[in-house]
Amino acid sequence: MNAMSAREAHGIDPAEWDARVKLAACYRMVAKLGMDDLIYNHISMRVPGHEDQFLINPYGLLFDEITASSLVKIDTKGNKLDDTLHAVNVAAFVIHAAIHTSNRDAACVLHTHSDASVAVSGQEKGLLPFSQFAMRFYERQAFHDYEGVAIDLDEQTRLVRDLGPHKVMLMRNHGILTVGRTPGEAFMLLYYFERAARIQLQMQAAAAAGATLVMPPHEVCEKAARQFWELQGDILVPGEREWPALMRQLDRTDPSYRN
Repeated sequence: MNAMSAREAHGIDPAEWDARVKLAACYRMVAKLGMDDLIYNHISMRVPGHEDQFLINPYGLLFDEITASSLVKIDTKGNKLDDTLHAVNVAAFVIHAAIHTSNRDAACVLHTHSDASVAVSGQEKGLLPFSQFAMRFYERQAFHDYEGVAIDLDEQTRLVRDLGPHKVMLMRNHGILTVGRTPGEAFMLLYYFERAARIQLQMQAAAAAGATLVMPPHEVCEKAARQFWELQGDILVPGEREWPALMRQLDRTDPSYRN
């Protein structure tokens, strides 16, 4: 079934279908790079033209099984708006509804338990500026203390408070949350953070074995962070260059996400 016939078969308007395709691609890329957690974790995307609706994964499907048509549409109260037998993870609703309703730029909200990010989430200062990958997040990472499984609605206010103006938040001893204007931006922020976290753990292991680590001074770290966030030189928003290439890769290897 091609993309047009799949959309028509499900009676979905073009703008929503485009969002579904890109979100399904994001799930597939997280799985492809090994940053998923079986059927758990979640990525959501606001439905274009509907501030109070978003798409999210059907609870029980692996990330590499998710397709555009299998995504579940819910409102910010947790009500399903699709005729589907699939349930939605309660923690997914609690976390994602909180961010979508409080942040106009949060078109896509991504939450994973990717290994290296979880490992640095338990470190007092989180991600440290040991690599260029990490410089993007220098003094630009939020922290949310662990409160147990995120199934209590009153945690929503603290999630929003702790995220503040940031696009990346370490959920202590739990995982990472990224916010993007597109799935591409949310994914690339996760990708670069996870790369930086892996490098940090490797460098800390080397230090434990006797190596002396070098950390650039504050002024240099801040300069690099501003270069990334202010899009200086030829730097673009995360995902603007990378995401189309990643979707082309998916189309070559397994285009079933578009169904």
